[in-house]
Amino acid sequence: MNVDIVRNNIRQMKGQNYNFRFNGNRNQIEEFNGIVKDCYSAIFIIESKEDMKIRSFSYNDIITSSLEIIDLKK
Repeated sequence: MNVDIVRNNIRQMKGQNYNFRFNGNRNQIEEFNGIVKDCYSAIFIIESKEDMKIRSFSYNDIITSSLEIIDLKK
C-alpha cells in the first residue's frame, strides 16, 4: 500500500462516521467511533463520538495496521 493511496482514501472518508481500532503501546487496544474531521499532508484528525476527544494519526498508522478501520457506522 502506498501513502498517496491511503491519503486519498482517508480524504474520501472525511465527514463520515466509522469505527476504529488503535493498537497502541504495550498491546493496548482501543476501539472507538468517530468522524474523520480533517486531512493534512502527513496526518489526519478523528473526532471521537463517545468522549468528544480529538485524535491525530499518520497515514503510516494505516499502512502498519496500528490503526484499523473496522466498519462503516450508519
